[in-house]
Amino acid sequence: MAERLVLKHRRTTLERVEKFLPALQSRLFTDTCPLVCLSCFQTPQRIPYEDAVRHEFGPAKVGDSFGPTWQTCWFKVELSIPREWLGKEVHLLWESDGEGLVWRDAQPVQGLTKEGEKTSYILTDSLTEVEPHSLTVYVEVACNDLFGAGKGSLIAPPDPDKKFTLNQAELVVFNRDIHELLVDFEILVGMAKHLGEENQRSFQALYVANQMVNLLDVTDSSTFPAVRQLASSIFSQKNGESQHMIHAMGHCHIDTAWLWPYEESIRKCARSWVTVVRLMEKNPEFTFACSQAQQLEWVRNWYPGLFAQIQDYARKGQFIPVGGTWVEMDGNLPSGESMVRQFLQGQRFFQQQFGRLCLEFWLPDTFGYSAQLPQLMHGCGIRRFLTQKLSWSLVNNFPHNTFFWEGIDGSRVLAHFPPGNSYELKGHVEEMLRTMNNNRDKGRVNHSAALFGFGDGGGGPTQKMLDRLKRMRDTDGLPRVQMSTPDKLFSVLEKKTQLCTWIGELFLELHNGTYTVQAQLKRGNRECERILHDAEVLSSFALTQKSTFQYPSIKLQHLWRLLLLNQFHDVLPGSCIQLVVEDAMRYYAEIRSVGALLLQDAIEALFGKLLPAGPETTESLLVLNTLPWERTEVVSRPGTEALALVKVPSMGYSAVNDLLTSPHPVTVTKQVDGSVTMENGVIAAHLDSMGRVTSLRLAHSGRESVLDGHCANQFVIFDDVPLYWDAWDVMDYHLETRKPITTLLTPLEIVLAGGLRGSVKFSLQISERSVITQEVVLDAMCPYLRFLTQVDWNETRRFLKVEFPCCVRSMNATYEIQFGHLERPTHWNTSWDWARFEVWSHKWMDLSEHGFGVALLNDCKYGASVHDNVMSLSLLRAPKSPDATADIGHHRFTYAVMPHRGSFQEASVIQNAYNLNFPLHAVPAVSAQCPAWSAFSVSSAAVVLETVKQAEARRDGLVVRLYESHGSTVVTWLQTSLPVKEAISCDLLERPDPSSHLLLQEHGVKLTFTPFQVRSVLLILRQ
Repeated sequence: MAERLVLKHRRTTLERVEKFLPALQSRLFTDTCPLVCLSCFQTPQRIPYEDAVRHEFGPAKVGDSFGPTWQTCWFKVELSIPREWLGKEVHLLWESDGEGLVWRDAQPVQGLTKEGEKTSYILTDSLTEVEPHSLTVYVEVACNDLFGAGKGSLIAPPDPDKKFTLNQAELVVFNRDIHELLVDFEILVGMAKHLGEENQRSFQALYVANQMVNLLDVTDSSTFPAVRQLASSIFSQKNGESQHMIHAMGHCHIDTAWLWPYEESIRKCARSWVTVVRLMEKNPEFTFACSQAQQLEWVRNWYPGLFAQIQDYARKGQFIPVGGTWVEMDGNLPSGESMVRQFLQGQRFFQQQFGRLCLEFWLPDTFGYSAQLPQLMHGCGIRRFLTQKLSWSLVNNFPHNTFFWEGIDGSRVLAHFPPGNSYELKGHVEEMLRTMNNNRDKGRVNHSAALFGFGDGGGGPTQKMLDRLKRMRDTDGLPRVQMSTPDKLFSVLEKKTQLCTWIGELFLELHNGTYTVQAQLKRGNRECERILHDAEVLSSFALTQKSTFQYPSIKLQHLWRLLLLNQFHDVLPGSCIQLVVEDAMRYYAEIRSVGALLLQDAIEALFGKLLPAGPETTESLLVLNTLPWERTEVVSRPGTEALALVKVPSMGYSAVNDLLTSPHPVTVTKQVDGSVTMENGVIAAHLDSMGRVTSLRLAHSGRESVLDGHCANQFVIFDDVPLYWDAWDVMDYHLETRKPITTLLTPLEIVLAGGLRGSVKFSLQISERSVITQEVVLDAMCPYLRFLTQVDWNETRRFLKVEFPCCVRSMNATYEIQFGHLERPTHWNTSWDWARFEVWSHKWMDLSEHGFGVALLNDCKYGASVHDNVMSLSLLRAPKSPDATADIGHHRFTYAVMPHRGSFQEASVIQNAYNLNFPLHAVPAVSAQCPAWSAFSVSSAAVVLETVKQAEARRDGLVVRLYESHGSTVVTWLQTSLPVKEAISCDLLERPDPSSHLLLQEHGVKLTFTPFQVRSVLLILRQ
């Protein structure tokens, strides 16, 4: 009799299949066996295995709770596998809160995380007579989840009292056949659901899955082969050659610190990567891309056995180092030189430990990408770039997935944004279809990346993910999926010639609160960048002037690595918990203290007997300038309140005995109404009793810079309540809540009446809890007015800014970025314009019309905006997640306003911003018998000599780094008084170009620059 045909209703059939899966899942583990003995101890420290196993363990059982948060619980697991399980796959089933790591024979062997779908460790694939049946393993459990321990939500501050429970711990027999059937069903159900009702393959998959349910008896393994054959009838039907090709790569994004401290990230790396190694043992086709040299260095130091395995799989081409940087750093806030050092330290590590440089810049989770990055990538041997973060933009959809990205200097790199819009796919049908369908470059590109594995908190890929992808290798109706590598993907993409080009920054239209939040981290970063710059410059001088001086290369590398670590994209941006902020501040304190000692060592080597050995009187003053132009400035004599006007040559020093006098002393005049006028012959400012600048004129022309009827230096406060990402985001609607701060606490009063320096002071009440105190300073011969600001800040979700309405009209404002600048619109014509209502800048921004402009300088701020003619500097925020104490406390910072004639280039705005950030070093001396000396100077004002350091590879060499800052093509002379015998162009990794030996001439070395070009020169010293 013919089989009766049953009409199938799509929804009921689909639900039938889906509801069958739990019954199948329940058969995944068959026989079980209790542990012989389970014991544990708890410690507040993260201790090594060798210490843990010597500890005294106490009884433990399933159901026990441990903690609180950030503690560690070590379990000793004694087990005996029953002999009747011979030939079977045996697992240690372990399900607990927290993150676990299994240790066996003194080596880490498997990560265990419930959230990462890793709840068992394979003891044996097939139990034999000869292998041990009784053994002891240890499980190290961190009292934090994959994403920390947020109280009530993911990004809430950690719950310090959270407890963690052991829910399951036993031996089980794993039914591999059931696992394979589950994956078959999962893929078929995914096809049925996500291919859509208009697609016949959707119905084919559904009806085959329904037939499989009819045939399958979960208690009878003899039915399994026929059922699997049915599934194979779908998977064996191949695609056509035109189908989209997905390059699948294992991935495990581990935030170097975020909702957990740095120390926990070390263990996250071990837990994740040892699991990856286990997967590679069983899946020789499996590839895994891994970035961040710092994390690999941690594993090298803490888990050397695991690191050796990683190196072995790297040689086999499965474990693939990518990225080329020390950490996945923030893409906006680090200086140009810091970004160079990210690549320099990262690429040198990858070369030393893996024998190769990374060819791809890998930065999937950073909050925007500087327009200078393409050039820096080029200089470090990289032409390829991968990220996906712009898919998070709130307003506009980025128009490409595969394109050329061109920087401000014209350098181009091939960029790829995985269309799945994630770096932690799980290998589901829906994700592969999304990857294919989201491709915005259809017709030009038919290949894309899919990065799979649990991420952010680590975890990485699972065997089930790999099994899903195997079934989609070439299944009709689905995109083709192949296990691939970054090199294979980009090699294919590089053959595509019809790609579009995006010029300029890749601006993320979200998370723009990270330019301002955790102001102490921003200040620490800028200060430490300055300290390391000055320590390298002065140490380089000492190296050439005193033969016995040892350049502190090891100490400087250590300090640089601390700074680079803190530039991770959840640390410097301030989107981390309080514990991480405390760690970062300790690292900044170490850089400050050790950096100060290095500066002192260099100064002592340079000046020796000129420095006071004890309490003797100091007749003179030595002043050091670490910047590449001559400076005439007012300095304070160390240890006194006395001031001196000094002139110091470019990158050098001078001894000051006979002090200079200013042709125009500063005058400070108080008016009857309490307002004050300050003048120095360059600028003239009028401040009202609340410290607001009502007039700011150029002295010679009288040109006014403050918009008529408005006040500059106007503090304003906004409500700051983002929709979700509290520390990360500033929403556009905050602008609707603007409130000027007008409550005067202490009226304007004169502090210094004039001469070399004039200053006035006042304080404002922000609220009952918060106060601003400001000293406004004008120095002789200085073209800008400084605002030395202190804020006691105790607000909740509020945003403090200072505004400067300018008598200037321009469609664009200019903002400093790394090694250059770019323009952004001052209007909101389009959605792309108004999405940039809050942007980032470095030391300066400028608003200019033809012949006149106003620049705003700062010493540690990054958030900014210019709308119409109002320049606004963002000062402080007060979010409550993930750090409830963010920004609460005392702050000090300085900004300055500089009106100028002509363009900002002609007015030396760039140089003045450097001067504000790099103060002269004044050192007491017993004698003035020291002629002025300059190590370097540059003949063109457009070219900035940014860096002087010892070469990485040779002690008799210095590397100098210069960049063109105006946006012009220029020829300049680099002049030096150092004993240089040879000059060679090199790249940012300090690899010399043998074809580019530079001619040493009487005027120095002649260098040609194109707009915003960065050049490095290796100078070989005479011995």
